[in-house]
Amino acid sequence: MERSPLSLAQSLLRCPSVTPEEGGALAFIEGVLKEAGFEVHRPVFSEPGTPDVENLYARYGTGEPYLLFAGHTDVVPPGDASRWQYDPFGGEIHGGELYGRGAVDMKGGIACMMAAALDFIRANPDFTGSIGFLITGDEEGPAVNGTVKLLEWAKGRGERFDHCILGEPTNPNQLGDMIKIGRRGSLTGRIVVEGKQGHVAYPHLADNPIPGMMRLLEGLLKEPLDRGTEHFDASNLEVTTVDVGNPAANVIPAEARATFNVRFNDLWTPHSLEADIERRLREAAGNTVRYALTVEPTNAVAFLTPPNDFVGFVADAIKAATGSQPKLSTTGGTSDARFIVKHCPVVEFGLVGQTMHQIDERVAVADLDRLATIYRKVLDSYFAA
Repeated sequence: MERSPLSLAQSLLRCPSVTPEEGGALAFIEGVLKEAGFEVHRPVFSEPGTPDVENLYARYGTGEPYLLFAGHTDVVPPGDASRWQYDPFGGEIHGGELYGRGAVDMKGGIACMMAAALDFIRANPDFTGSIGFLITGDEEGPAVNGTVKLLEWAKGRGERFDHCILGEPTNPNQLGDMIKIGRRGSLTGRIVVEGKQGHVAYPHLADNPIPGMMRLLEGLLKEPLDRGTEHFDASNLEVTTVDVGNPAANVIPAEARATFNVRFNDLWTPHSLEADIERRLREAAGNTVRYALTVEPTNAVAFLTPPNDFVGFVADAIKAATGSQPKLSTTGGTSDARFIVKHCPVVEFGLVGQTMHQIDERVAVADLDRLATIYRKVLDSYFAA
């Protein structure tokens, strides 16, 4: 049976695995990897208030070093399928591009990982080391019953990884643009300023919370959090909503609420960042603004895989296949790499992300071949070293 990147990607795209449904995607991967000699497991994890999620863990070999490929087969909903040019779960090819939900994010990447691993094993059946796959069905959802629990499950079995490649679509414009060697953390906070409701014509009988909220937000935004680091941009705080819930023009509201999110670099921990936010608010409030701050718990902490031999293997493979020297970046949102880094160094490299989550999500067929070639070159260099 053909195991090209394209044929594997088409088979995966034809599985309607919208979070949290498995949709046949993991079953397909299991069949392909078992046929190649992988030991495959399909653990299901549960948590009250969240849907059960199927996951997949597979390993070929028992030796060291151990290189892990990671990703997710769950996809976001396609939306109104009638607005797509082609069936979002059809895996159709038109104009040299493969269409379907997950083509970029990230079934196409998984197909390339599989094709590269299968090709490497065929050529090197007795290589020293191990190749693994850690695939979740919960990345686009709550991320509760997926990668975190799958990693702990594997750790409980005695599995230890040396390095990991996560196949998220990291390239902004063309294949070879960018490797993610880290990610910023994310922290969300909510502020409530207390006032006293009253008639606008009698302000001395009321206490308007809006001027107080304006003072607090000015205090948060007045000075930059930092100037950035060698591998990270400056941390940024964005106010995402300010609301008083007041439909009446002649009523002073009782309270004002605001929400903000901080994307922070490796100068901060959630604890130190919260302390600095509290200091800024306290200084802005003085003795006149009554407020409460709530900071949500976060599992998104800034991390970095420093440029080293492993990062070099990936960068060299990209340059050899594309002619481009990839940028080493820590930009963008969060990903499952934030969980994997607790178990081993991780880098992210996948397809071009311009159409991910969009109507008519698609990938160039040529990019599938090139990405599989890159992963194969990484395997060659990694195990030769």
